[in-house]
Amino acid sequence: MVFETLLAIVLMALATYATRAGGLWLASRLDLSERAGAWLDQIPGAILVSLVAPTVLAGGLAEALAAVAVVIVALRTSSLPAAMVTGVGTVVVLRAMETSLL
Repeated sequence: MVFETLLAIVLMALATYATRAGGLWLASRLDLSERAGAWLDQIPGAILVSLVAPTVLAGGLAEALAAVAVVIVALRTSSLPAAMVTGVGTVVVLRAMETSLL
């Protein structure tokens, strides 16, 4: 049982690495226009928003306020780690306050 689990983890890691390395290899072979390159640079942000937006929209007040805090910190500092820590910290604090009030 343990061997199968470890084997599955290693194979998934290899598949992930192969996908990323293959994509980078393929992209290095293509001659993209400046516009196409700029478009590709925006994909990670778009994916992040598509993952976070449903949680913010389905969540409560804590999640909405945390999203606002993240945007403010990201715009002022241009630091993704600072924005992430702010978001997580805001949700934790607001949920704790919400729980203590109930």
